[in-house]
Amino acid sequence: MRHGLGSMTRRGTATAVAAGLALGLAQVPAQADKGGPPRSKEIRAHMDELVSSEAATAIIARTGGGKKEWSGSAGVSDLESGGPADPEGHFRIGSNTKTFVATVLLQLVDEGALSLDDPVERHLPGTVPNGEAITVRQILNHTSGLYNYSSVPGYEIGSWRGDDRFTTYHPEELLGAAFENDPYFEPGEGWHYSNTNFIVSGMLIERLTGNAYGDEIRARILDPLDLNDTSLPGTDHTLPDPHARGYTPVEGEGYRDATEYNPSIGWAAGEMISTTADLGRFLTALLGGDLMSSESLEAMKDTVDTGGEDSAYGLGLIEYKLDCGESVFGHGGTEVAYVSGMTQAEDGRQFVYAASLHKLENAPPGARDALLDAAYCPPDHPGEGKPGRPGK
Repeated sequence: MRHGLGSMTRRGTATAVAAGLALGLAQVPAQADKGGPPRSKEIRAHMDELVSSEAATAIIARTGGGKKEWSGSAGVSDLESGGPADPEGHFRIGSNTKTFVATVLLQLVDEGALSLDDPVERHLPGTVPNGEAITVRQILNHTSGLYNYSSVPGYEIGSWRGDDRFTTYHPEELLGAAFENDPYFEPGEGWHYSNTNFIVSGMLIERLTGNAYGDEIRARILDPLDLNDTSLPGTDHTLPDPHARGYTPVEGEGYRDATEYNPSIGWAAGEMISTTADLGRFLTALLGGDLMSSESLEAMKDTVDTGGEDSAYGLGLIEYKLDCGESVFGHGGTEVAYVSGMTQAEDGRQFVYAASLHKLENAPPGARDALLDAAYCPPDHPGEGKPGRPGK
């Protein structure tokens, strides 16, 4: 699972398209538009383009925090029935899970259970190679250098895994796969996105609290905020209804339904399920300072260079830098069948979206950037029309 920093792309294409999946998705009517921000028609146009290109079977989106709130969907819930996508539908949020996990660890910092500059070895002795030189902060901002376990053959999250998709994995096994490989760099000497860091983060929560990391997220975040449509499925391969189904290319087989799989392969790096409404409420509470001290929130938003011009990474939180000069905070997630993102500007305006995937290789260039631009930037701003950005 990737963090969603890039455009909506996925490696690999199928050699054939399965008969019966080539539906005319462009003809599906728009669903349940409510209200509208100033550029809601452009948001709608970008959503429709993703569906008409068959990059996604469906996309749902929501704005909030401004004078007008808006939610809507485009596309179908599944390719067999052709029923409309529900704007309140559930989806796998992938690496957006990381922001929940980081929030719990920062709450534990506030409680004095650990410090961000503690070596990992102090709390997880013998668990992480070179753990005495890797700090909790470096785990949370991906400067630890630890190899990404989901880059190991057989542990890929963002591609079809055949019968292995129903296998149960344990955190120790995921770390073992990562630690068979050399680190990318010495701790603090670079930046590399690695799901391994948040397997370690989940284990830190469990060691410090004596509880399952998921139970801590429920008790500290989900229950107090009434995020009743957000869940940690553990080994349950299903999704709550309503939800749209997602598809992925499989060489020699066309496109397969990849909606259901055992989410233990992602664990604290990306197992959660939610809705756009719940993710919006979570961001409101988080960035509004309701979930941790002001000092911890500032630490969370203190970013490091990722090597890209349009983003920087904090502690389980991404800063997206838009061409109009606006910066928004949030995260993104890419699974084999879903891509999603949650973002919020300093003034509280939000944009949250999720797409159930089909032929993602067909996605227009800069699809995510186009959505963020329409959600946050004024029309005809100086950056509009740059390569990879939406033009008029």
